[in-house]
Amino acid sequence: MSLRSHPRTCGKLPARYAAIIMPLVLSVLMSSVVSAISTLKSLGPTPAFLSTWPAAWALSWLVAFPTLLLVLPLVRRIVALVVAAPKAS
Repeated sequence: MSLRSHPRTCGKLPARYAAIIMPLVLSVLMSSVVSAISTLKSLGPTPAFLSTWPAAWALSWLVAFPTLLLVLPLVRRIVALVVAAPKAS
């Protein structure tokens, strides 16, 4: 079957990449929000914020992404201990 016969899958990565893409997206979003808040708190809403924040975000992301890759298996185990498994129907 060709990709043209399945337009919903066109341009999507195979499911096996989800274990990398999920922490990648999560680390981009979380590090951008946290670094923006931290930089804004330090510098205030000034032009310096706009020039400083991208470097602060990049450094935050360089720490966040590998950290997520390392801790996600532990987080999944902790969540499994706290949350009941869905009941099979």
